[in-house]
Amino acid sequence: MTNTKHIHFIGICGVAMSALALALHKKGYVVTGSDKGFYPPVSTKLKESGIVFYPGWHVEKMTKEGNPDLVVVGNVASSTNPELLYIQEKNIAYKSYPEFIAEFLIKEHSIVCAGNFGKTSSSALLSWLLKENDYNPSYMFGGLAAHDFPSAEITDSTYSVLEGDEYKTARWDNRPKFMLYSPTHLLLTSISWDHADLYPTEELYMKQFKHLISLVPKSGVIVACAEGKHVKEYVTKSQSRVVFYGKGKESDYYYTNIESTKDGLRFDIITNNTTHHISSPLLGTFMVENICGAFAMACELGIKPENCIQTITTFSGIKRRLEKRCDRGVVVFDDIAHSPEKAASALSTLRSVYSGNITAIYEPNTGNRNTESIPQYADAFANANTVIIPRLSKVKQDPNKPAIMDGGALTEVIGKTHPNTQYIPNDDDLVAHLIQNTKKEDVIVFLGSHGFRGMIEATCEKLR
Repeated sequence: MTNTKHIHFIGICGVAMSALALALHKKGYVVTGSDKGFYPPVSTKLKESGIVFYPGWHVEKMTKEGNPDLVVVGNVASSTNPELLYIQEKNIAYKSYPEFIAEFLIKEHSIVCAGNFGKTSSSALLSWLLKENDYNPSYMFGGLAAHDFPSAEITDSTYSVLEGDEYKTARWDNRPKFMLYSPTHLLLTSISWDHADLYPTEELYMKQFKHLISLVPKSGVIVACAEGKHVKEYVTKSQSRVVFYGKGKESDYYYTNIESTKDGLRFDIITNNTTHHISSPLLGTFMVENICGAFAMACELGIKPENCIQTITTFSGIKRRLEKRCDRGVVVFDDIAHSPEKAASALSTLRSVYSGNITAIYEPNTGNRNTESIPQYADAFANANTVIIPRLSKVKQDPNKPAIMDGGALTEVIGKTHPNTQYIPNDDDLVAHLIQNTKKEDVIVFLGSHGFRGMIEATCEKLR
């Protein structure tokens, strides 16, 4: 990027795009950006940095100081986006953000964390482990860390850590993002059919992961979860060395003696007949698996186990991963669980440490609203006392794809196995219902990838 000075982001308010923009701004580039809307905490971080950004798509604002040298285009940009049309007309260089990462952030030792469970937490923890142990990696993960740990950084190290997303690279490029990241090391957490809107069959979804595994060279390492569905079957066909982690003693790194409380986790990781005592402030037994995987990869990269143990105690986690938003006697959590499987996992964790009633407000992503996902909802909310479906975003129905359920239809589906399921499409009514129907020691958890339009904040405020 020797001759690149000004980089513009179309879709800068996405978590990953904003993280990349902030990292480039820190490196001294002139960074600008546009998006259809801006919301905290991303908008706050962008404003604090001094990056110039604006709502909507305005060529005159993008070119106020002259044409940008390079434009990073997010999936929010349609083929008719005025800024995209302008840069195409003027032959200004542009890339999707995975293409940009592949060219400018991936290093000689490319560590990719993939799987449809735990990849954000795992990639963030692994980045933290390498950073705190003087590997100084370039890295990016698609979440916001709980404290001041940035979500992306570009360094001169020979190491990079990337969250490998299986979603498509760009509107014009259907390759999964992780196909562009040239992994020499792969941390694979799970492979379970997801994103049915993009991969309408399980076979097509699995094909992407098989390809990813094949990219790891013979000299590389795959650290794989032994309990992950399909994982063992696929990685054993790899040309690279494979290291397993999990709860079974047959794994190279296995965890045991788990103690889970409201204050965090304590457990042991055993490898090479040596027991390592782990303590973490993170909530949820599912995090044990993520920590074990990151610990295993860090050790395989050469970090001493005792240094890993110390570093793990200082990692405070990712926002929106069972993030405790307030405790007013009634505890309110926020989690990005946008699928029935992820919702079930979050609820299982909460039930393991809280004895009060649990009310779940659930908003799935589009892929988990189509009629083909209905079987996955059976008993997904077994650990919730009450399930509430809020107003769901409107989605244009593609006649060539499975029908998309609205809020009422989704309520009926979940209600077949969970009778206490309600549809409350008005946000104010939903918050009022929560306040009126919860008591001390109860738990409210918002589950979904969207921001719930201020309902979380309103609930915490009214619980005072």
